[in-house]
Amino acid sequence: MDTTPPLPDATPADATPTADPIPTPAARTLRNGPRKSRRPRIPRREWLLGAGLALLAAIPSIAGAVKLEGLATGVPATPETARFVEMPTPVAIHIVAAIVYSYVGIGQFLPTVRRRNLGLHRAMGRYVLVPAGFAVALTGLWMNVAYEFPAIDGVGLLISRYVVGIGMAVALVLALGAIGRRDVPTHAAWMIRAYALALGAGTQVLTSAPPMILFGPPDELGRLLQMDAGWLINIVVAELVIARWIRPRRRPSTTSGHRTKTSRRAGTARPKAAQA
Repeated sequence: MDTTPPLPDATPADATPTADPIPTPAARTLRNGPRKSRRPRIPRREWLLGAGLALLAAIPSIAGAVKLEGLATGVPATPETARFVEMPTPVAIHIVAAIVYSYVGIGQFLPTVRRRNLGLHRAMGRYVLVPAGFAVALTGLWMNVAYEFPAIDGVGLLISRYVVGIGMAVALVLALGAIGRRDVPTHAAWMIRAYALALGAGTQVLTSAPPMILFGPPDELGRLLQMDAGWLINIVVAELVIARWIRPRRRPSTTSGHRTKTSRRAGTARPKAAQA
């Protein structure tokens, strides 16, 4: 006679149901749907920067648009505009390219906007901003060669315009070379310098309008100082921005690269010691 006690039920009726296992991320996704990523908010300082750049570019852009309208509608030439009426092509290209460059550049330089739309940033830089920047620089040089400027501009201002046009073109070339090497900080620094030179026309309104109101039309030297002051102010501000925001980004990579090289040298030296 079999006296083996019966085996207990695997699932007793009075057993308390166990809790569900901790759901995996995949299970949470299936249950709750894909999690929406929060888009970073644009800081207030970036809004202020964008608004400031837009205002700085507004006055020369409006003046350029008025000049274009006059050329298109055939307004009678004056001694100040005769050179533009006789040869409108370079000034028309220069104005349109400057407006595009000024306002597209605002979105390119705001860090949060750039990170949020990196693909758009690259496309706009490659197909819009850089071509417009070269058009601004090269048509500026073209006008310097082709147009006969008023006597008040003088040789000094002619040389300054050559320096600015060539400097802007060189800055764009160096920026393209840097991004080709994937050196983003150097690329950003040269793009900021080129943009600062292009916005010189906006700052020149601020450096020339108050003296004009207070003291009347300037002489040749005053005209040179007022125009050069606009470019110099922008260059100084650009270098301060680069020193504050761009150059510190290079330090960690340089330090880590030095540590990597040191560790590699140490790693290659150890087997020799072990062999000895």
